[in-house]
Amino acid sequence: MYLEIERKFLVIGDDWKCNNSAVLFKQGYIQTSPCVVRVRIEGVKSYLTIKKQIEGISRCEFEYPIPMDDALYLLNNLCKKPFISKHRYTVFYEGIQWVIDEFLDENKGLIIAEVELKIKDQSIILPSWVGQEVSNDPRYYNSNLVQFPFSQWSLSEKS
Repeated sequence: MYLEIERKFLVIGDDWKCNNSAVLFKQGYIQTSPCVVRVRIEGVKSYLTIKKQIEGISRCEFEYPIPMDDALYLLNNLCKKPFISKHRYTVFYEGIQWVIDEFLDENKGLIIAEVELKIKDQSIILPSWVGQEVSNDPRYYNSNLVQFPFSQWSLSEKS
């Protein structure tokens, strides 16, 4: 088991891009409650992941590589629609790795920065392109974006 401690932020502007290349992600959810069971295709790799929230920004996570044919079958036959599609960028800032997800399709317009922490109270320096923290807002969980895509949010929900 892996303990994931992750903070999420909305992204402001595009200063973070800086010639970083993206990997295309496509993911679906077999189950979203009480735990998340996710199938993900990440470029040429594919994974089955199980996550369960423990407390706040901490989750237990089990992730296993699976054959691409299995991932495609699971996505097309067992996962809820629509899928989550996004470009993922990796950015380093002040010695910390950030991942930036630029969502596509039903969630186009949403850009989220994530940083994994070693401990819950780890101090980090926030880059200038980091905006509002949304770590504890379930609307921004990928598993919820399947059911309630960003494109369907009202203007007040997006701000």
